[in-house]
Amino acid sequence: MLQRHAGEGETIAEAIRDCLDYGKDPEKTESGKYISAYECDPATVADEFLLAKASYAAMTGREQKKANDVLCYQIRQSFYPGEITPKEANRIGYELAMRWTKGRHAFIVTTHTDRQHIHCHIYYNSTTLDCTRKFRNFWGSSFALRRLSDRLCLENGLSIVENPKPRSKGKYRNYGEWQKERKGPLSYQDRLRFAIDTALAERTADLDEFLSLMKRAGYEVKKVRGGGISFRLTGQGQERFTRLRASTLGDGYDLKDILAAIEGKEKRPGRPERKISLAVDIQAKLAAGKGPGYERWAKVFNIKQMAAALAYIQDNGLTDYEQLAQKATEATDHFHELSEQIKRTEQAMKTNAGLKAATVQYAKTRPVFEQYKAAKYSRKFLAEHEADIELYRAAQAEMRRLLGGAKLPKIDALKEEGRKLTAKKKRLYGEYQKARRDMQEIVTIKANIDTLLGYTEPGRKQEKER
Repeated sequence: MLQRHAGEGETIAEAIRDCLDYGKDPEKTESGKYISAYECDPATVADEFLLAKASYAAMTGREQKKANDVLCYQIRQSFYPGEITPKEANRIGYELAMRWTKGRHAFIVTTHTDRQHIHCHIYYNSTTLDCTRKFRNFWGSSFALRRLSDRLCLENGLSIVENPKPRSKGKYRNYGEWQKERKGPLSYQDRLRFAIDTALAERTADLDEFLSLMKRAGYEVKKVRGGGISFRLTGQGQERFTRLRASTLGDGYDLKDILAAIEGKEKRPGRPERKISLAVDIQAKLAAGKGPGYERWAKVFNIKQMAAALAYIQDNGLTDYEQLAQKATEATDHFHELSEQIKRTEQAMKTNAGLKAATVQYAKTRPVFEQYKAAKYSRKFLAEHEADIELYRAAQAEMRRLLGGAKLPKIDALKEEGRKLTAKKKRLYGEYQKARRDMQEIVTIKANIDTLLGYTEPGRKQEKER
């Protein structure tokens, strides 16, 4: 995320127009075809941003400082080459901006198609819509923004950069250059396989609908002799058509395999079969009387939960299921161990408090009991000081019970022990709260992954209950 300031010798109006004009460049956005905006007009967005800042100054009395204040923020969101259309990219960029600003700032989303990788430039006004405050950036905002972008991409079936590395200044001009050096450019066959998988994931009704989706993905379709089908990616330099057959694309990409997948008759060869059971039992809810509106909401909700689960295991390097299960067990065990430590500490604090109270009471009433002994346990003395003598005996009995035969510490030592126990409980309780959050998160993630993988058979009932 970039912060836009006014440069030396540049007015605020010029600075805002300069960055927005780059984003709206007709040659990059196909004559403005892929531009969307929220609470502003793309044609007058610079003037509207400036008007909001003027209103902010009038309402708050604080002027926009040319050198230091942020005029607007810019987000760049890039997508892997060949896996998304400009229209979809713009839609996802719009949703990212809306979630990030929570609808409190005007913004414009421009999608550039002039490079191999489609990418969005998102500009949002630093001043809020009500002109009373400004966007407050925070430490780690770039990481939070990347997590939000990754979640959106996962929700929409797009790839993400799993382990991004810090970029040297000026080394790469864009995401496409970084990706090219990282693993080399995708071949036309790789991109075709990905497009086929994406189209089939839409659960097409027939071959015509499948071919229509392929055309929308940028492929030219040609039917060849013998009933075969070939594809060629338009506008990307591909000269020859690639025929739909296993000998060219691999197992699962023969025409008969694609037809079988469309009709849902059998599993495609070479493609892993995975049973998916959603986090919300939609069928059960519908049977209980829920309507179509709930079904639509539940499907979106389940997709978001699964996307969050996938983002978590990728960020934490838990792509192996056994590692995920082990971490869930460790988190649960750690939480219960801290719980036991807190209980033991609280019991020690109770014992310490009881000893201090009994010691003070013992010290106060001991002189009276010594006088009682000196009077050879006189009944008359007992009648006059019975309350103090009873308190002395009760304190003595309490100390014996709490000490269990151990030597009574001095009162200063008891006070110091009490302070240490209080500090220990405070520290443990802080760890306990964090451990509880961690345990709830990892257990929820594992439950979603179990559902995703179909681990719901009776043999796992005991583990699920735990």
